[in-house]
Amino acid sequence: MFNEIYDVIVVGAGHAGSEAAAAAANMGSKTLLVTMNLQNIAQMSCNPAMGGIAKGQIVREIDALGGYSGIVSDTSAIQFKMLNKSKGPAMWSPRVQSDRMRFAEDWRMLLEGTPNLDFYQEMVSGLVVENHKVVGVKTSLGIEIKAKSVVLTNGTFLNGLIHIGDKNFGGGRAGERAATGITEQLVNLGFDSGRMKTGTPPRVDGRSLDYSKMIEQPGDGNPEKFSYLDITKPLENQRSCHMTYTSLEVHDLLREGFDRSPMFNGRIKSLGPRYCPSIEDKINRFADKDRHQLFIEPEGWNTCEVYVNGFSTSLPEDIQFKALRSVVGFENVKFFRPGYAIEYDYFPPTQLKHTLETKLVEGLYFAGQINGTTGYEEAASQGLMAGINASLKVQEKDPFTLKRDEAYIGVLVDDLITKGTEEPYRMFTSRAEYRTLLRQDNADLRLTPKGFELGLASQKRLKRMEEKHEAAEKFVNFFETQSVKPEEINPILEDKKSSPVKQSGKLFKVFARPNIEMEDVRKVESVEAYIQDNNLDREVIEQTEIQVKYAGYIAKEKNNADKLTRLEYVKIPENFDYSQIKSMSFEAREKLKKIQPTTVSQASRISGVSPNDISVLLVYMGR
Repeated sequence: MFNEIYDVIVVGAGHAGSEAAAAAANMGSKTLLVTMNLQNIAQMSCNPAMGGIAKGQIVREIDALGGYSGIVSDTSAIQFKMLNKSKGPAMWSPRVQSDRMRFAEDWRMLLEGTPNLDFYQEMVSGLVVENHKVVGVKTSLGIEIKAKSVVLTNGTFLNGLIHIGDKNFGGGRAGERAATGITEQLVNLGFDSGRMKTGTPPRVDGRSLDYSKMIEQPGDGNPEKFSYLDITKPLENQRSCHMTYTSLEVHDLLREGFDRSPMFNGRIKSLGPRYCPSIEDKINRFADKDRHQLFIEPEGWNTCEVYVNGFSTSLPEDIQFKALRSVVGFENVKFFRPGYAIEYDYFPPTQLKHTLETKLVEGLYFAGQINGTTGYEEAASQGLMAGINASLKVQEKDPFTLKRDEAYIGVLVDDLITKGTEEPYRMFTSRAEYRTLLRQDNADLRLTPKGFELGLASQKRLKRMEEKHEAAEKFVNFFETQSVKPEEINPILEDKKSSPVKQSGKLFKVFARPNIEMEDVRKVESVEAYIQDNNLDREVIEQTEIQVKYAGYIAKEKNNADKLTRLEYVKIPENFDYSQIKSMSFEAREKLKKIQPTTVSQASRISGVSPNDISVLLVYMGR
């Protein structure tokens, strides 16, 4: 049945698996995507949305490299918002509300149209490993499929256990069975494993809600999109979300079920995501709050199914129902299905290399929730990186990694393998020390050349990026060289309550003022004429404004990154013996021995390794 040897086998077809399979196949590797149910490729297991704070930057980075998440997010979007627009551009984060069914369908169509990619529906129950190297997978029917590399993207399916009140049952997602066998084998191979928890809220019938009692949450008036390609278009029509609140009455009703809650009665022992707590966790931890926000999110263009964002819970279904009926606008609510919590196996990611290949088994890669992360975007980016590196390894090419000053994806991977995680890891802008450089607007400028070199980003994508870069540079140069007279600019400055100028000066200096924006300088005749004559689009205009107004911040952060990058090039020999450095702290020696960093820079980011320990290491290495 399977006589050929695949270059890459991807196990699991969620966000990580889909990106991994697409990347490997598009790079020319013969790839097989194996999943328990081909009808659920790229299923949105939780909220029907992509992007958000820091997550939106990741989706744009995936797109810039040549991945599919940005394209699918655009084609299946029902609403677009640019979050944090009132803050600096480093904080701007795109987010779309998605049509859940269309999202999965569009992903499947893209994958089916990808050359070199085969599909197979069955549960993978184990790996075939010879001499610490993976050579294939074994299915629940006993079929062995040979491969040169394997990417595991098992999501919440590894020994998944679903909790609703005092009931629990095996499952990787509502209505789907758990995957067994892989964890036990990996532990026997020497891997450390752990358990994590995540949860999801009830889905309800939108026809039973009274939206007139809620606060409408419309999309942006002038929506943008995720993908840098022109094959997708911004939304012309959008569906609104709505917002309402819990109350003290709702909290009291929820507390009635605490004695039956697996969160509080000891049934759930694993840690859940700190920044996305369940409703029972919120009212327990924040007892002083008399209400919490609930965002009412439609699941698609035409369905009446609604996602109750902010009401994630594992309380008994009768308690969930009674409490929700006390929420304003939910007085007559009907359930599609109750919320639940799920526990699943993960493997501490300090057992991985920067390529996401495991240290113990050659050719084996982990991506997504198996590494302790939470979120579609985090999973998709890991899948992309694992698929790229699995393909490169098979082709005997150099591995591909991203540094912390190059991408949020680089921050994510480095955090995971250097620091590990004991709770579901979620990306935030605050995790990136170079976030002024890692903006959502310049992901293509940062990463598309790399994607092109890999064979993922097309020539057309590269040309479009180069044209944008050149146009923005020329527009910045225009501001640096174009003078403006006092009589032309002062009325604009006075209107913005900004100090007038006394003599002619360069437009750049005026535009760089904090309270002067592009719409203000466009009132200068020469500026608007330049935009019209050169037919500049929104991306170029936005890029130019950021480059002018934040030039000082960008230059300073780039300088800091360049200084710290020096240590990235100081390599630590493989299997370096830290026990011989007696003047280093015991904790540092133990942490370094466990994680085996590849560079001094990575070593400096390990928790428990002090600057003094790094100095000792550099001296010992003769640096």
